[in-house]
Amino acid sequence: MWQRFSLRARINLLLALVLTLGLAINIARLVLEAGPRVQAEDQSVTRLAREFVETIVAGLDEAPDPDARLTQIVRDLNRLRHVSITRQGDTAEVSGNRERSGGGDDARSPPAWFVALVHPEKTTVTVPISVKGRPGALLITSHPNDEMSEIWDGIVSQLQIGSVIAIILFLITSRVVGRALAPIETLSGAMTKIEAGSYDTRVKPDGPPELAAICDKLNHLAATLGNAVDDKRRLAERVVSLQDVERKEIARELHDEFGPHLFALRAHASALTRTADAGEPNLEAKRKHGAAILEQVNALQQTNRRVLEKLRPVGLTELGLRDALGALLRLWGESHPDVAIQTSISPSLGESGETADLTIYRTIQEALTNVFRHAGATRVNVTVEPTELSPGPTRDSRSGARVRISDNGGGLRPDHKLGFGLTGMRERILALGGSLTIASGDGGVTVEAVIPSDGHG
Repeated sequence: MWQRFSLRARINLLLALVLTLGLAINIARLVLEAGPRVQAEDQSVTRLAREFVETIVAGLDEAPDPDARLTQIVRDLNRLRHVSITRQGDTAEVSGNRERSGGGDDARSPPAWFVALVHPEKTTVTVPISVKGRPGALLITSHPNDEMSEIWDGIVSQLQIGSVIAIILFLITSRVVGRALAPIETLSGAMTKIEAGSYDTRVKPDGPPELAAICDKLNHLAATLGNAVDDKRRLAERVVSLQDVERKEIARELHDEFGPHLFALRAHASALTRTADAGEPNLEAKRKHGAAILEQVNALQQTNRRVLEKLRPVGLTELGLRDALGALLRLWGESHPDVAIQTSISPSLGESGETADLTIYRTIQEALTNVFRHAGATRVNVTVEPTELSPGPTRDSRSGARVRISDNGGGLRPDHKLGFGLTGMRERILALGGSLTIASGDGGVTVEAVIPSDGHG
């Protein structure tokens, strides 16, 4: 049931319980102290009344009429609270005093349970006197009902005043708590909007410093999510664009490369057919057309191998990354003997997975293509070594490979923009959780990529 209450309801309920408990403890303390207070007051009043009576009656015989004087003293002393004074044997007066003191069943009278809890006892003290040589006595009788009524009035007053103060404190604190927790409702509404995809939602930092800090963090989170969604959208658009570019390149290569070869094959095949139909064997012409057909077939095979290499490196799965890279670098070295290619592939490089191997291969292939096409370099260094990727908020540390391709060419122009090849590789590496940086200077260009493994490490 407690879990169903809101935070504001919980705080208000706890506050009400604390105030009620504090008021109840204070009232209970007053009730428990009532008995000792009544007893102490009763003893004090009785002692003072006795000393006062003894002082007054000391000079009683000097009065013209001692009996009348004594009667007047008794009548005056009965005006005192908490005690009644009577002459010994004066039962009527005693009865009257008892009715005066104990018969007041008015609104100020304490309830029966309170009287039973305090259980006061009347105390009677005898003060001996002498009137013209006749011995007598005055009876001083305590009446604790008056003190109990005063204590009960105090308890009721404290209960009323305490209740009013508790209600005022409760209202003030509830309002303060409500204002302090108001930003939580704003945060909840903002989170709902962000969940629905409204990443431009912002919350004004308000309330206590802790809630203001949460508002700032939520605003930062919304901005980060918005940027991530925008990056994802741009990446999807780029992927589609790159796919279209690759398809256009493949279509152009098929048209430009396969088309002429197929046209030549068709022409030579038609010539062979016409030679065969002529009836006169012309071996030299047949040999010529046959050699031309073989030449075109060889050219088609090379073109086919080049296209397949672009689509999928030949031998990467069968040979492994190390041997496939060795074959690739040998081919580049054979086709560009004037450029020195220095290779360093770490022996401790473990298995990184098919996707990571293909990405490493493609990164080196694309970087070398740019070097030999644009850099005008005479030396290229290729390094592949293992590395550890720092842990992120949603993953532990992962192993990977650091790929570095550097040349001693002329570098990039300040206004240079990356081509589709390296742009596509960067986005591919970023999608895998890695990074690709390109640094250019007077000493050439350095392409460095950190490529995470497929989860094996």
